[in-house]
Amino acid sequence: MDNPEKILSWYVLSGVDEICGEEPMNLLSAKNDKQVSHEIPNSGRPATTLLAQENTAACNNAREICDKAQTLEDLKAMVETFEGCSLKFSANSTVFGHGNPQAEVMIIGEAPGADEDRVGEPFVGRSGHLLDKMLQSVAIHREDCFITNVLLWRPPGNRTPTDGEVAVCLPFLQRQIELVKPRVLLLLGGSAANAVLGNAESISGMRGHFMDYTTANGTVIPALASFHPAFLLRSPAQKAKAWSDMMRLQRKLAE
Repeated sequence: MDNPEKILSWYVLSGVDEICGEEPMNLLSAKNDKQVSHEIPNSGRPATTLLAQENTAACNNAREICDKAQTLEDLKAMVETFEGCSLKFSANSTVFGHGNPQAEVMIIGEAPGADEDRVGEPFVGRSGHLLDKMLQSVAIHREDCFITNVLLWRPPGNRTPTDGEVAVCLPFLQRQIELVKPRVLLLLGGSAANAVLGNAESISGMRGHFMDYTTANGTVIPALASFHPAFLLRSPAQKAKAWSDMMRLQRKLAE
């Protein structure tokens, strides 16, 4: 692969968003009688890399698009033409939010999986089936909710999204929240909760109580974090805690 453009594209798809230097250096090969300099040479160029600059531009573009979208349909159409996130070029589908546009409950996961990428809707695989059962256990029907993810496209191999990918997609999620105007947010998984609430807490520390999410126009929406259904499929012993979270959700909606 000697094409610079293809090499750069490969790095972007792999999640690389910054570089350490222009030339490789093997510190282990340094002679004992030579002093190895750790100073970064001043090249006179901006401190941010080309990829970081492109990511910043993409975030700004995403925010501009969101400002123009007055309905979910508008926003979805604009997302389909948005090319500021490299994940779009490796995914099969754009997985936009789906469900009741006037839902009281908005459910947010981290990213589409293989089934979601194939179908083009969030939570349609095994995790989606478990989510349906969790909702039904507290008399909530899936069709009454609006379900979405932080990311609009599946990361290759279901890898962990980069901070840059989350930052580019976050304005679209925030605009979905503003347009749906839910009474309650249900955040599934630590990564989704961290992205929405802007913190770095563990899911164990966040779940079990409501937190405040504030929209750009100052509206405060109670948010409840709980375990992602995919985690519960791997760790069924945690389902009791998830059940207690669903009961909290039911009580909040009854207020």
